[in-house]
Amino acid sequence: MVKENCGVVGIFSSDGVNVIPMVIDALRALQHRGQEAWGIAVPKKSPIKRLGLVSSASHEFQKITEDYASPAAIGHVRYSTVGKSNLENAQPLKVKDLCIAHNGTIANVAELANLVGGCTFTPQNASDTLIAAQRLVSLMSTNGKLGSALSILKNEMAGSYCFTFVSDDNAVYAARDPRGFRPMVLGSKEEGGVSIVASESSALTAIGAKLVRDVVPGELLKFSNNGMESEMFSEEKKRAHCSFEFTYFAHPTSRMEGTNIYVARKRIGQFLARKFPIKDADLVIPVPDSARPAALGYAQELGLPFDEGLLKDRYSKKGPLRSFIEPHQSDRVEINRWIIPITDIISGKHVVVIDDSLVRGTSSKAIIKALRRAGASKISMLITYPPIKYPCYAGIDFPSQDELATGIIDGVTDEQIIEKIRSDIGADFLGYNDAENLANAVGIPHNSMCFTCTTGDYATLGIKPTFKTRAEVKGE
Repeated sequence: MVKENCGVVGIFSSDGVNVIPMVIDALRALQHRGQEAWGIAVPKKSPIKRLGLVSSASHEFQKITEDYASPAAIGHVRYSTVGKSNLENAQPLKVKDLCIAHNGTIANVAELANLVGGCTFTPQNASDTLIAAQRLVSLMSTNGKLGSALSILKNEMAGSYCFTFVSDDNAVYAARDPRGFRPMVLGSKEEGGVSIVASESSALTAIGAKLVRDVVPGELLKFSNNGMESEMFSEEKKRAHCSFEFTYFAHPTSRMEGTNIYVARKRIGQFLARKFPIKDADLVIPVPDSARPAALGYAQELGLPFDEGLLKDRYSKKGPLRSFIEPHQSDRVEINRWIIPITDIISGKHVVVIDDSLVRGTSSKAIIKALRRAGASKISMLITYPPIKYPCYAGIDFPSQDELATGIIDGVTDEQIIEKIRSDIGADFLGYNDAENLANAVGIPHNSMCFTCTTGDYATLGIKPTFKTRAEVKGE
């Protein structure tokens, strides 16, 4: 199974304005969704792709803006979960007269490959995005429009996906999967007659556009000189919005499914305080950065002091980056090494540490060791996300069971697993949120959110996975 949890954007100007500077700004605003590579595509040209952060190519921005000038363009930032971190796997991709960028998972990509001529598929050399694009183009050649092709493809393709497309006839398209696993929003900017679709509203804010609404799951949007057109390629009513977006992945300024992410995370902290009211604590601190709103909510709910007891060194090589979405363990360790405790805040205190998730245990162990060195008398760690027991096949990078700290072990209870993790990471107490509590805090019905990684029920994705090791999945 191949998956990408990335960031996508599509921009069209009905006034003929060159949108490339806006695409660059939007991609920079989506950088938290992918740090490995980025790219831009316009009609009638091969996509331009670069490794690393968007800002690292700032010396090229002027030339890219001139060489790729267009009123229609799409862009992509990549966070790989399968496949090597090289330029060949970067997006957008072009198939005939259609360029495509993808965020999500094609869970049955090997089967789908058989429908496009039996392409050889291995994690090292194949892209689920490429195979989906080839199948779409094939269906369009016999069924005409993109909407008709998607209405067929949705029945052949299992998994999660948000697509942006740009065609050689100067149209921009966007499509969101029928369950709404991954986020996608629509915005507009009066100046230049600009329409924009993006993974998050933070990208809209970056170019001065207003949020209009979420793209409806199962909806296809088209932007051209004829204006915006909308059609539904699926009438599926059940939703499965990714719960991990609300605790970690999304930018705190973004609005998603009608909810501001910062406010949602703060409420998660408040609800976590009701579940684990550690009233004898001296101090509540967040693990920087995405856990900050939850820690503040937790402290305010219990009337406890809140402070910044841990700070990232943003001047180290990897200090500004997000450890979870780094592809290699050595890089994750390097980032966490530069989370530094403030001894004068920590020393002699019973500290409640709030973190957004505990997947592999790498970060937690390093942080607790640092807090011990800083003189913390007691450390209670609370996790805003429930125990992750199963691999994610909807676009988040924990694709194998053997790397999960809370993976299922035959004959061992959840309580015993949590106690082992507590001991391994060195905390005095460890508590996890539960799915119902999280959903209530976010304000979305529990049955409209995806918690597959905590339950092991893959029915919403339409698959029965065969669990593999990370090396098998990543082709390492």
